[in-house]
Amino acid sequence: MSKVLNIQLPVYQLCTEYPEIILIMKELGFENITNPNMLKTAGRVMTLPNGCRMKGIQLEKVIETFEKNGFTMNQ
Repeated sequence: MSKVLNIQLPVYQLCTEYPEIILIMKELGFENITNPNMLKTAGRVMTLPNGCRMKGIQLEKVIETFEKNGFTMNQ
């Protein structure tokens, strides 16, 4: 069964539901995701699309990577 991620939800909420995405996001270039304080503060308001814009990472690449790791992206 596929795990569904709603990319409009805050990153903190996604990481709480699926802790394994923290390592996936770190590999994609979101290196601050492993900092618990950053996740609890900025992560509570930051969505994946906003984080991608801020870091200059293509959202399509993020979606593709999550899908390769067994997730379905719900936009």
